[in-house]
Amino acid sequence: MSQHYIKPSRFEAPFHATVAWLARRGLSLFGAAELSVVGRSSGEWRRVPVNPLPLQGERYLVSARGTTQWVRNMRAAGGGRLRVGRRTQTFTATELPEGAEKTEALRAYLVRWGWEVSQFFDGVTGKSSDEELARISPLHPVFRVTTADA
Repeated sequence: MSQHYIKPSRFEAPFHATVAWLARRGLSLFGAAELSVVGRSSGEWRRVPVNPLPLQGERYLVSARGTTQWVRNMRAAGGGRLRVGRRTQTFTATELPEGAEKTEALRAYLVRWGWEVSQFFDGVTGKSSDEELARISPLHPVFRVTTADA
C-alpha cells in the first residue's frame, strides 16, 4: 500500500472546517458531507469533509490526497458515518483493489470534482486514458460505502 499523502496547507484547513460546519447544518456544497470515523489509536470519533460519489447505484469515498488519516482510520474501523444536516448514515466500507471498478470510480470522481482536486492527480483528468488512471490509482484509496438502507 502506498504511503503517498499530500498534507493540506494551513490556508486550506479553515476552508475544510467551514465545509464540514455547513454539512453539519444541512448545507452541502457540491455534494459534500461530513465523514466521521473512529480513530485507530484514540478510539475517538474524527470528522472531516468528504465528497461522496454516487455511481451506478453505489457510493464511493475517494481520497484525493492519498493515504490520509481518515483513510488509515477507515482501514482500521471498516466503516463510519456520513452526515448532512440531521441526516446521519452509518455505513461499512470496503476498500477497492486495483482494477476496473476503482478506475471507473476515479474517472467519475475527476469528472465531477476535477475542478476542485486536480492538483492532487498529477495531470490526470476524467478524460485521461485507462492507463493514465491506472498509473495514479495506487496513490488514491477508494472505498465502496454500503449503508443499511441500501
